[in-house]
Amino acid sequence: MAERILIIEDEEKIARVLQLELEFEGYETGIAYTGSDGLILYREQQWDLILLDIMLPVISGIDVLKRIRATEYSTPIIMLTAKDELEDKVTGLDLGANDYITKPFEIEELLARIRVALRFQREKQKNDVKDIKKDIYFHEYGGLSMHEKTREVNKDGLSIDLTPREFELLLYLLKHPKQVLTREQILDRVWGYDYYGDTNVVDVYIRYVRQKIDKGTNNPLIHTVRGVGYVLKEKTHET
Repeated sequence: MAERILIIEDEEKIARVLQLELEFEGYETGIAYTGSDGLILYREQQWDLILLDIMLPVISGIDVLKRIRATEYSTPIIMLTAKDELEDKVTGLDLGANDYITKPFEIEELLARIRVALRFQREKQKNDVKDIKKDIYFHEYGGLSMHEKTREVNKDGLSIDLTPREFELLLYLLKHPKQVLTREQILDRVWGYDYYGDTNVVDVYIRYVRQKIDKGTNNPLIHTVRGVGYVLKEKTHET
């Protein structure tokens, strides 16, 4: 999928040249000629990078930068500045701009700076994913993922809502993938040692959880082991 760049530049000729050059390089683009229109486009769509002129009508580039950085720091922003705007350059960088380039500029230099900013962002996103997976509260197996602190549950990219008891049951299974767990083990861990109810409650809640994570999928994870209990594992060709 092509990376998307938002151009916020009030000089139409410059904006159009930037658009043509960027699209020739394979990027998708959007253009806004005022700061207010730029904020609207930024909020309505997803962008991988923003080219932001400092001198803009309605809302200045610095104020646009402030409003974006008030909510997120992930989207790279490259400021477009005039030669005599040193103070604005420093202010922009202090407020969270990733880079700046001075007008007039060579398009090859701007393209190089864009590639660097996007490459840095891609690497950061990869590292963020790795850090999440290193989280001791994050568990995943077979397309299923759960986080103990945020209580987020996903199966094959889809969010799943669980009751507190369903969450604890599935979490216990997920912490012991491929391990056959007896109903008694599940009762002890999920309901507690002082639970004196019928062990059939395990079967009831297993059915509830299956309805939410396995129904209508080609990748069922919860399997019954007759006479013993249950196991969380990916289906094999033999089963």
